[in-house]
Amino acid sequence: MPHPTQTEIIVIGAGIIGVTAALALQAEGHRVRLLDRKGVASETSRGNAGAFAFAELEPLATPGILRKAPKWLLDPLGPLSLRPAYAAQILPWMWHFWRATAPSRYEAAVQAQSGLMRLSQQALERLITRVDGEPLMRREGQLQVYEGQAQFAASLPAWELRRRHGIAFDLLESPAAIAEIQPGLNPRFTHAGFTPGWMNTVDPARWTEHLAAAFVNAGGMIEVADVRAIRPREAGADVITATGPRAAAQVVVAAGAWSHHLARTLGHRIPLDTERGYNTTFPTASFDLRTHLTFSNHGFVVSRIGEGLRVGGAVELGGLNLPPNYRRAEILVRKTAEFLPGFDPNGGTQWMGFRPSLPDSLPIIARAPGADRVIYAFGHGHLGLTQSAGTAELVAALVAGRAPALSLAPFDPRRF
Repeated sequence: MPHPTQTEIIVIGAGIIGVTAALALQAEGHRVRLLDRKGVASETSRGNAGAFAFAELEPLATPGILRKAPKWLLDPLGPLSLRPAYAAQILPWMWHFWRATAPSRYEAAVQAQSGLMRLSQQALERLITRVDGEPLMRREGQLQVYEGQAQFAASLPAWELRRRHGIAFDLLESPAAIAEIQPGLNPRFTHAGFTPGWMNTVDPARWTEHLAAAFVNAGGMIEVADVRAIRPREAGADVITATGPRAAAQVVVAAGAWSHHLARTLGHRIPLDTERGYNTTFPTASFDLRTHLTFSNHGFVVSRIGEGLRVGGAVELGGLNLPPNYRRAEILVRKTAEFLPGFDPNGGTQWMGFRPSLPDSLPIIARAPGADRVIYAFGHGHLGLTQSAGTAELVAALVAGRAPALSLAPFDPRRF
C-alpha cells in the first residue's frame, strides 16, 4: 500500500456519503484515501430501503408535531418512539427539535431541503452515467397508501407542498385506481398518491460497493481504521487512528451517526442523534411488488431488494448503545402480511441501523468552524442515499474552494 502522504485527502466513513464524496473528489484529480472502522457499507448504508426519496421534502419537525408526539413516543412499538432509558440523553436534541418546529424555521428547512433534493437528483443521474450504474437502478415510482377519506384528506397539505416544489404525482381515490399500479393490496387502502419519478437502487449495499469499486479501480485507497480524533494543522490535519496518525491536506468527516464524536475532538458540540430504523429482508418475493410501497400512517415501507423484499421503517430515538428491540421489526412484518394478502412472513433476516439525525432534518455540509482544512458532511437522517450524490458535489466544491451549486448557509453547524 502506498505510504500516506500529506497531500492526499482523507475521507472518514465508507458509507454512501463517504464513498460518493471520495469518488467525486477523485474525479477532480485529488489523491483520496477512505478510512472506515469496518469497511465499505458496513453500517446504515447496507440495510436501508434502497430509495432515492427526492419527493420527501418535509422535515420531521413540523409545526404542531409536539402536540401529537407524546402519544407516539410513549408507544414502544409505534412509528415514532423514545426508549425510556435514553430520555435524559436526548433532551438537548429535543430542545433543538422544538425550536425547529417554529413556522419560520420549518419553511426555511423545506426550502433548503428542496434545493438539496434538486441538486442531488441531477447529480445522481450524472453519477449513474459516469459509473455505468443503470443496471443497479429501478425506476418504478412510489405509492403512498391511505385508509379512508380522512387519512387521505390529512395528507393533502403534504402533496400540495410537493406540487409547489415541482414534484410530479397523481392522486388516486379508489382501490381500482390503486390496483392499476399495484394489484393485490388489502382493500382497506382506498386512496393513494403515486410519484412516478421515484427511484430505487436494486440493493443499497451493492450500489455503495459498486461506487467503491469504481473508486479503487481509478486508484483510490480504502483502509480499515478506527479513527479516534482529528487534529488540525496550519497546512492540513492529522487523522488520529488506533494504529497511529494519518497526515492529510484536507479531511472530510462522513462517519454518519458517529460523526459528532469526531466533531467533539475539534471542540464542536453538534446535536446529532440517531433515528434507529428496523427492517426485515426476505430473500425471495412472495408478493408481486411492482412499486415502492409506503404505508404512511404506519411509518414503514416495502421495497424490492435483489430478488426479494425488504420491510422496514419507523423511528426509534435510542442512541448508539442500547440493544435493538426487534419486536419493532416483527410488528412491521405482521402488518405487511395483513396489508399484502399472500405475503409470506417467514424466513426473513432482521436488521437495525442508525440514521444520523439532526433536529431540523437538514445535514451539515460545511467547513468545520475554526478548522478550515476539515469538511463536515453528515447528519442526513433517512435521506443519506437520496442526497449522497448532491452532497458529494458540494464537498468537491468546498475542497476546491469554488462556489457551491447552492447556498450552504442552511447546512452550517453554527445554526444550532
